[in-house]
Amino acid sequence: MHRLLNNRNALGMLFMLPAAALLVVFLTYPLGLGVWLGFTDAKIGRTGEWVGLENYEFLWGDSVTRLALFNTLLYTVAASVLKFFLGLWLAIILNQNLPFKSFFRAAILLPYIVPTALSAIAFWWIFDAQFSIISWVLTRLGLIDRYIDFLGDPWNARWSVIAANVWRGVPFVAITLLAGLQTISPTLYEAAAIDGASPWQRFWHVTLPLLTPIIAVVMTFSVLFTFTDFQLIYVITRGGPLNATHLMATLSFQRAIPGGALGEGAAIAIAMVPFLLAAILFSYFGLQRRAWQQGGTDR
Repeated sequence: MHRLLNNRNALGMLFMLPAAALLVVFLTYPLGLGVWLGFTDAKIGRTGEWVGLENYEFLWGDSVTRLALFNTLLYTVAASVLKFFLGLWLAIILNQNLPFKSFFRAAILLPYIVPTALSAIAFWWIFDAQFSIISWVLTRLGLIDRYIDFLGDPWNARWSVIAANVWRGVPFVAITLLAGLQTISPTLYEAAAIDGASPWQRFWHVTLPLLTPIIAVVMTFSVLFTFTDFQLIYVITRGGPLNATHLMATLSFQRAIPGGALGEGAAIAIAMVPFLLAAILFSYFGLQRRAWQQGGTDR
């Protein structure tokens, strides 16, 4: 026992056992069960039998599932791009010597720390067909003559939930990029300015390359959180109107729990995995650029 405690590798493995047990119970087992259910015709209250790829073949030809995939990709790409540019813009502003900058840095986090369900309820009221504050203001300004049906029209509903996701996700991107900006030495900007670089050239040739590893990480998390979003959609639209805002996550829940088709719902959820793995690989290859910052060779 004494020899075991003096062995750093064995001691490290011993300390990792509690965390490994939690991962097995709360991550590995549910994932394995989901994969298994995706190959069965299990229903709520019935174990089900092995059907192979039958669920996936059905989903491939299911128009609602294809629509949910389109919605998910549109939602993820549009929201992630908007969050990145708005977050980068806010990070650059908050990195300046502004008065009360500590207050503004704290205030920017408010949308992120508010519970998601509460944010969704607030947006549900903002986009309401009869009581929308946006429509009320626009009518008082004389810009529109009737209230906008934000959640009743398919494309209006899509852009409305994207706006809600952007509002909630921008603080995470902004604060993370701000942390990255503060690790860049001011002497690099001074040297670039002495060489005659314009503000845009300093951003393009100094800020952006040094910020690339942080961007890779923060955008990977942003894509993962957006792609698997459930609460905002479920509270605001529940996938409507006409399935126009159903994402893979909400459709999986609808088919599995209210619909009772556990196998079909699990298959939809497992179909999300390749897209999530692609986002993780993007982060991995982005992190390789950190080698040159640590004295290694840029890959």
